[in-house]
Amino acid sequence: MEKPYVPNPSRYESATFRRCGHSGLVLPPISLGLWQNFGGADVFETGRAMVRRAFDRGVTHFDLANNYGPPYGSAEENFGAILRKDFRGLRNELVISSKAGWDMWPGPYGIGASRKYLLASLDDSLQRMGLEYVDIFYAHRPWANAPLEETMGALATAVHQGKALYVGISSYSPERTREAAGILKSTGVPLLIHQPSYSMLNRWIEGGLLATLDELGVGCIAFSPLAQGLLTNKYLNGKPEDSRAALGNSSLMKDFLSDTNIARVRALNEIAKKRGQTMAQMAIAWVLRDQRVTSALIGARNVQQLDDSLDAIKKLDFSDAELQEIEQHAIDTGIDLWRAARMGMA
Repeated sequence: MEKPYVPNPSRYESATFRRCGHSGLVLPPISLGLWQNFGGADVFETGRAMVRRAFDRGVTHFDLANNYGPPYGSAEENFGAILRKDFRGLRNELVISSKAGWDMWPGPYGIGASRKYLLASLDDSLQRMGLEYVDIFYAHRPWANAPLEETMGALATAVHQGKALYVGISSYSPERTREAAGILKSTGVPLLIHQPSYSMLNRWIEGGLLATLDELGVGCIAFSPLAQGLLTNKYLNGKPEDSRAALGNSSLMKDFLSDTNIARVRALNEIAKKRGQTMAQMAIAWVLRDQRVTSALIGARNVQQLDDSLDAIKKLDFSDAELQEIEQHAIDTGIDLWRAARMGMA
């Protein structure tokens, strides 16, 4: 008979949290995302072990989306199974988020930012996870062919229906973020959080978004702080056969691994060594150096990799000299996969 999961009783003793904007909600400095490695094509027990380990180490926030897998929806289904098996009676200790915006099912109603798609998707997500509500529901990306009033109105409806406690947006420009926050405010539902991509090699949010979020009192959870794995030790000596970059359907574009990018990563890795950190740990700590960033959203392939990333919180401080040295190599390299969606909204 399977031994029941008993959470680490001291999980909160050394845990720290950051307030999300001007809200009353706090999030762990590192949150676990289930974008990769938690779907039906992956080993269920590996994902289950990672969720357990994260919670045991004080990670209370788990981030999903309707189409996480593969196949689509399977990450939420697996996470729902983990909740039923291991987290009965612990729902109030968890912050669970989901999103809709990218493609999910065939036809015109399975993608976009319409009221029909967003609310139908949220209902499906709740069913897959076996939940009555999510803590945060996001519009996963901006769309030009849906009025912002309709998209934000759908998010507000989710809160008014009790299916989401808070709402967020992802990959919106500073201007569109400001407009979205204003519309939501008029409905009595504040914009809680923005989820942008951000890393040492993808610094677009420093060009106005962080200042906008700070002014609006909106939290920021940065995804891809490891630049889809580029800011790890994985590619220092070439491209491993089992890496995402080596896979035909990889989201890690081939030009990520240019000689210039690899040279930058190698230089950054030397700085990390001097700090007594792995490359991944320094990359996460660097994202969190700015107090306007509420949380860094990480992924993991196994418990060992998860532990390495979570150990970033052991050294979050940087000297001025370290930051100046990092600045020489932490240069935007055109690896923002979400720029077209944000700029063109097509």
